Amino acid sequence: MVGAIVLFTFPVMEKGKMLRTILMTGLMVMLGIFALGLVFSIFGTLIGVTFWLLGFAIKALIIGGVAYLAIRVFAPDTARRLRERWSGTSIDRY
Repeated sequence: MVGAIVLFTFPVMEKGKMLRTILMTGLMVMLGIFALGLVFSIFGTLIGVTFWLLGFAIKALIIGGVAYLAIRVFAPDTARRLRERWSGTSIDRY
């Protein structure tokens, strides 16, 4: 009788382990997909902010270049003083 009980319960225990393994694998996959979605949403936001800042920097560069060109055309002495102030090393300034 003892041997018969072992024979009949062994396949049931094996199916329970298999079902638990399948469910845990599914749970881990769902958690992984959630984590990836969270990470990519954060990185997507950071990439968006980076490109926005890059666009802003390019626009500021264009506006500054146009302003400097206008100063250089209409007031060459002022353009020379600006160039001297912002170019060169910090040792030259002091």
